Amino acid sequence: MIVALALIYMVFAILLNSVGTVILQSIFSFGIDKPEASSLERYKDLSIACTSFLVASFIPLMGYRRSMMLALAIVGSACVLMPLYPSFLTTRILFACVGISFAMAKVGVYSSIGLLTADKTAHSRLTNTIEGLFMVGVLAGNWIFSAYVDRAHPGNPVWFNVYWLLAGMCAVVIALLATSKLDESAAHSHGHNNSFSDSIMEMLRLFVRPLVYVFLASAFLYVLIEQSFGTWLPTFNNEILKLPNAMSIQFAGILAGMTAIGRIGAGFVLKRVRWYVLLNICVVGMATLVILVLPLARHVVERSDVGWFNAPIAAYLIPLLGLLMAPIYPVINSVALSSLPKPMHAAMTGLIVVFSALGGTLGSYITARVFASFDGINAFYFSLVPMTLVLITLFFFKRETDRVAVLAQMQCT
Repeated sequence: MIVALALIYMVFAILLNSVGTVILQSIFSFGIDKPEASSLERYKDLSIACTSFLVASFIPLMGYRRSMMLALAIVGSACVLMPLYPSFLTTRILFACVGISFAMAKVGVYSSIGLLTADKTAHSRLTNTIEGLFMVGVLAGNWIFSAYVDRAHPGNPVWFNVYWLLAGMCAVVIALLATSKLDESAAHSHGHNNSFSDSIMEMLRLFVRPLVYVFLASAFLYVLIEQSFGTWLPTFNNEILKLPNAMSIQFAGILAGMTAIGRIGAGFVLKRVRWYVLLNICVVGMATLVILVLPLARHVVERSDVGWFNAPIAAYLIPLLGLLMAPIYPVINSVALSSLPKPMHAAMTGLIVVFSALGGTLGSYITARVFASFDGINAFYFSLVPMTLVLITLFFFKRETDRVAVLAQMQCT
């Protein structure tokens, strides 16, 4: 079952984070401008946000395993439509389906982690591992998509054929889930999640907890930062660093690779370093890297012989942000979820999905506007604002988790 959860996340990693690549390719294939192309991010993220409350309510009743199979079936069908009816409208439909399906899959995956682990340490390690493999999927996705791009004619719609491969991957994971077993009885213990109204009440109960507010603010701001870089780095590489389309996508994949290394490695670092200290170091390091590296991206001259060994130095350094961003999201998710009873994990994951989606779509939209009005360098400098705010929300998040831990200890004694 753990293997199945990891593969689900890798499949959705490829699809969700292909939006930056698809934005770049849509500009060439369909002749649209940047603000219109950025609407793909909204189709993905707003569909996630709009369906998450409903998803978090009915998934415990439907069953986590079956809901994940349904999510893969929906997105696999949408992938089949892409090469059959290649158009910007079909692309919008695809990302709407990806958003709806990911809302279902993420609630299922995160809730299943709680059922498969016995304590906070195991929960944090498995969460970091699965989120790390998510970034492996992002990295693989960049290379998979770049392999289908016509280097001589970037606008050639031949790149739509990549979706046959993705549809096949969905079918394989559905088959794996169909043969896996998961004991979901703990999700319905003590009268929780036994009806639709029970599930709705689980979510409403969360809003009386201060811990939830500061956590959601932290998650929102983090995703705003991550999506700003993740979505627009291919375009930044192409327009600011003057790299060819296929190479721009491949260099953006380094960001995903660094994030994967950081998330998997965080599981080991957290054995020796407290999560609050680690995350503060990461945020300060990100801001420092942005300030030091972005000036190197100015005044880059286009070269016909550019390659992997003579690209602008900023193309190698900016993806190092992934190494520092990596631990933040899975760690705060794990800390928040492991502070709650298991029957409330589905409802909490629903809120995580909603605010992550809103942060992602807002981050991409702001970056697109600044990118179009000024340039990509100023758009990436804007990330310093949410980084500062993350430091503030992490302070309050730490204070609330300590308070919850003290109250839980008092109740036990």
